[in-house]
Amino acid sequence: MFICYLIMGALYVVFISVLLYFGFGFFPTMIVSVIMMLSQWYFSDRIVLWSSGAKVVSKEQNPKLHILVENLCKVANLPKPKIAIMNSPVPNAFATGKNHSSSIVAVSTSLMSLLDDQELEGVIGHELSHIKSRDVLVLTLASIFSTMAMYLVRFGTFSTLYGRRNTRDNNNAGIGLIIVVGLITWVISFLIIRAISRYREYVADRNSAQLTGKPLKLADALAKISGSMKSIPEKNLKASESLNAFFIIPDISSGTLMNVLSTHPPVEKRIEKLKEMELQKYG
Repeated sequence: MFICYLIMGALYVVFISVLLYFGFGFFPTMIVSVIMMLSQWYFSDRIVLWSSGAKVVSKEQNPKLHILVENLCKVANLPKPKIAIMNSPVPNAFATGKNHSSSIVAVSTSLMSLLDDQELEGVIGHELSHIKSRDVLVLTLASIFSTMAMYLVRFGTFSTLYGRRNTRDNNNAGIGLIIVVGLITWVISFLIIRAISRYREYVADRNSAQLTGKPLKLADALAKISGSMKSIPEKNLKASESLNAFFIIPDISSGTLMNVLSTHPPVEKRIEKLKEMELQKYG
């Protein structure tokens, strides 16, 4: 997945650089880029629902799940989100939405079968924390600011190189440098946004534990989900791979490099922190 992101980022940099090279202008280019990112944010809930195959369910269709969410929302002082269910063998959950009033919490059928009520409560508490903290908006804004910074660096380089154009060779060298600078800036921004995302996952775990008062139940849920994924056929995991950033636990390999590139912290560390919360609670 990182290679895919790198390729997409490279193509995006090339595209914008070419626009600048042919005189489209820095500010129109930046405006177009920001509009593209805001559009992704605005339609994110519909895109994620469509990609996951999740269907919104009424209280009549699943009263137990609705009551569980309603009770947590009352404690959290949060408007009740729409509730969706994914018919998937992968036990997982996610939250999406532009704001509190348009938010959605989705859980898979296999997750509801795997967890007991208190564990499921912990998982949903985690997702409600993402909604209350407006994490989708936070990450979108972080992406916009990093993108603007990238264009400022690139445009400064562009102006320096093309302000005194003499030969075609100089032009070719200049646009090559623009692409290199843009790529380096994009990679750094990518890593920073990933770090923000991992931090927000820790915060969501902590907030869920405080909301339910049962940190160990969320820890048990994380352990069950992670353990269950090891027995799921790879083709089923790959089918939902594009939504890893939204899930409570992504399907991702362990290791130092993947920990740096992942949107989520290692499950073991998350469980460890939840156990520490339990000890502090009774210590």
